[in-house]
Amino acid sequence: MKLVLTEFVTLDGVSQGPGSPSEDTSDGFTRGGWLVPFIDETFVRRTSEWLDLADGLLLGRRTYDAFARDWPRITDPDDPFTERMNSLPKYVVSRTISEGDWQPTTVLQLEGVEELKAREGRELQIHGSARLGSALVRAGLVDVVRLVVAPTVIGAGRRLFEQSGETAGLKLTKHEATPSGLMLLEYETAGVAAVGEYEGVSAFV
Repeated sequence: MKLVLTEFVTLDGVSQGPGSPSEDTSDGFTRGGWLVPFIDETFVRRTSEWLDLADGLLLGRRTYDAFARDWPRITDPDDPFTERMNSLPKYVVSRTISEGDWQPTTVLQLEGVEELKAREGRELQIHGSARLGSALVRAGLVDVVRLVVAPTVIGAGRRLFEQSGETAGLKLTKHEATPSGLMLLEYETAGVAAVGEYEGVSAFV
């Protein structure tokens, strides 16, 4: 399976609490809900198409707990995501739990992700779980990064790539702007980040 990281981020890179002020208040975060004003039909259609490609979800413990709390409670038959989110196999990377209540769930260690990727299938998708996703990008295990970038700067919160570590290069393969101003960006990972030295006029000083 391809390992695909799907994240919603602000222009200043924050991935925490996109859906509501109460979604994730860890570390005193109070600025959640920043994605909601920009949700439109194009965003819903495209993210639904992405989820259609999933044969499993790979989640960190924090995201798993939030998803397991919220998704089973959604009963709207017209919701384009609920049935698939609840029925897809869930794989949780955790050292603190041995099983999960949101079935079907399998708990594994970080070292087991590579073996999971080797199974037959289309996409193993990481949703949320920014710390896990960032670590796997830097470990060279992520194949595709899909970003939904909201046109807002909120100035606080947990950022997608805030940990130090190895560099990562990305190659843009798809891009689309929604009517509300969201940027939908898809990248293939491309090894270490490229660097160079500009030898022309000092235009960047």
